[in-house]
Amino acid sequence: MSKSSRPTQGVANSVGYGKPPAHSRFKKGTSGNPRGRPKGRLNFATVLLKTLREKVVINENGRRTIITKLEASVKQLVNKAAAGDLRALSHLIGITLTAEQSAADEMVAQEVLSEIDKKVMFNILKRYDQSLKEAVEHEKKSN
Repeated sequence: MSKSSRPTQGVANSVGYGKPPAHSRFKKGTSGNPRGRPKGRLNFATVLLKTLREKVVINENGRRTIITKLEASVKQLVNKAAAGDLRALSHLIGITLTAEQSAADEMVAQEVLSEIDKKVMFNILKRYDQSLKEAVEHEKKSN
């Protein structure tokens, strides 16, 4: 059979690369993934933060108080370190150094931001002052 004698098929019925047979194509209005993406599992960091934010009731000096698990853990660590537990003391020192370093990094970032803000505000005020001078000069010329 030559090309010219081959029966011509419509565009909708053509089959080839990127054109699957009509019976296996998605029907109009139907999704290719009807159930959707399944919900994924929570990662470790998310579970840890969620757990540390949970509230617990503790007795402190004869009073019941509600604090987060993170606060309770830090209190317990500090109390153990104060009681002379060397392992707790080494953990506390490591955590303290890390916290101080991150606080110092935040302070540096805020200082840089405020310096940039100062420059921007200075330039805005300078342009505003210049536009006021131009308006006064224009007013003098028009009178």
